Amino acid sequence: MTEPSSGTQALDRAVQLASMVVQADEPLSFAELQEASGLAKSTTSRMLTALERGGLLERDESGGYVAGRLFWLYAARHDPWEELVRIARPVMERVGSDTQESVHLSVMRGDKVVQVAQVDSRYLLGTRDWTQVDVPTHTSALGKVFYAWGLLDLPRDGLERLTPRTLTTPPELQRDGATARRRGYAVTVDELEVGLTGIAAPVRGAHDAVVAALGISGPTSRLDHRVEELGRNLVTRAAEVTAVLHGSPHHLKKEGVA
Repeated sequence: MTEPSSGTQALDRAVQLASMVVQADEPLSFAELQEASGLAKSTTSRMLTALERGGLLERDESGGYVAGRLFWLYAARHDPWEELVRIARPVMERVGSDTQESVHLSVMRGDKVVQVAQVDSRYLLGTRDWTQVDVPTHTSALGKVFYAWGLLDLPRDGLERLTPRTLTTPPELQRDGATARRRGYAVTVDELEVGLTGIAAPVRGAHDAVVAALGISGPTSRLDHRVEELGRNLVTRAAEVTAVLHGSPHHLKKEGVA
């Protein structure tokens, strides 16, 4: 006798197969999918055929399974950063609650660092919409993440010095980047303007590549004695965004973030 849940079970199995293919770093063969899923060969074949027919999966020249045309159609019709912002927003709210400071999310567009989302500070001092401000990359913690983790090449020549503490030369930025990678987050103190501190950590996507920077900013008087604490918090929260991007949000649900 067929169990009432058999239809849902079949759907769950099909979703499992599609998820494995979409998250894989390279095309997966029928044998790999059948072994990883633990399904019978006939069941695997039937479900993969249905997923192909529906445009969720397709096969490349070698016969391996890859994401189908529906995924690429969706990606072509939507700004990919909109999805990143949607995924990151709950974690950004959590960072805002943790720190009470302004929270920022930045990405690379070409060779330019662009802030795509912000959660405002709970304090009156420090509230400003930075998404509309063109901040020199070398003066922000968000920008320094992309220097430190190799998404931006270090400049060959000196850069503009906005304050006495601004790092402007390639050797300075190289040393600063090595420090950022060692501790897991980048910091600017009084480098964009005197009295402003920023801290940011990398968010990783597919293949463990850095795809964004999650950061906070606020008055140096409030942050200078908390840099290490806030940096560790950002590393943890950035890892939570990374986990969702990798399709593994289960541990977030325990904390009420997802």
